[in-house]
Amino acid sequence: MGWPTCIGRISSHFVYCSTLFRFQEELQVINTPEREKKMDAGVRPSSLADVAAAKVKSPGNASLGTGLETRGVHAWFGKHHVLSDINLNFGAGTVTALIGPSGCGKSTFIRTINRMHEFIPGAAMAGQVLLDGKDVYQPGTDVTKIRLQIGMVFQKPNPFPSMSIGENVLSGLKLSQTKVSNKDELLEECLVRAGLWSEVKDRLSAHGGSLSGGQQQRLCIARALAVSPQVLLMDEPCSALDPGSTLRIEDTIRELSETMTIVIVTHNMQQAARVSDYTAFFLSDGGPGQMIEYAATSEIFSRPVDQRTENYVTGRFG
Repeated sequence: MGWPTCIGRISSHFVYCSTLFRFQEELQVINTPEREKKMDAGVRPSSLADVAAAKVKSPGNASLGTGLETRGVHAWFGKHHVLSDINLNFGAGTVTALIGPSGCGKSTFIRTINRMHEFIPGAAMAGQVLLDGKDVYQPGTDVTKIRLQIGMVFQKPNPFPSMSIGENVLSGLKLSQTKVSNKDELLEECLVRAGLWSEVKDRLSAHGGSLSGGQQQRLCIARALAVSPQVLLMDEPCSALDPGSTLRIEDTIRELSETMTIVIVTHNMQQAARVSDYTAFFLSDGGPGQMIEYAATSEIFSRPVDQRTENYVTGRFG
């Protein structure tokens, strides 16, 4: 079996398993440690708004392209309608947080963006996902190329256990059969941008699985960066990490947003306030998940329009 084929099979198997696990969460709202991480009921929206207001960014960087847009996105698992009519515009070079209770379709939504929704048997979607004005679901679209342009970091770190740290970072190049002039320079660049270089530069040949959980997550970010994505989707990237590792990931997110569009799913309101420029609140009231409100993060945490949004961000439910 050739090296690219082997990598491709390993990658597809992992993505399928990760996606199946998240699918089960969307179908059944369950109590998880992440779901229990909600704000104290006494916290006022303005306290988080103060954090968010300190880093308001203009709506996009034109030099990075026109950004990402979804129009009328619906999603189903078999006959189960899980997501309804999501319209969002993600400006290039911005960070958008998707917040809302478990089971409201946030993770399903970001999987439709880079077509990983298709890994689930019986899954379907309707609507458009536009990257620089082009629909990623247009017939004839190279799906592998789309998934390189729109990278993804999962909730649980997933380095390839049999590969070294260096091989993990560069594995996407083998999968996409991309040639680079200097792999060593690219390796260092990606690890620096992911905030990991200083910690692993002297042991690049060690297995990726030998790293701590936070280091493994940053390794996965470095792996995604190696193929130069325009968009990076992050599905609760810090939910399983300690506070120190979480801080490092958040620093990385802020730095990366200067060169790409980032969409992050999080149940942590403080994290949304710290890292995002814009926030979308999702909710399912017994039916498919819907986007209730979208605005600058400082607005969501200080002057939400919908009462349900205020109830959620102040910890009254969720």
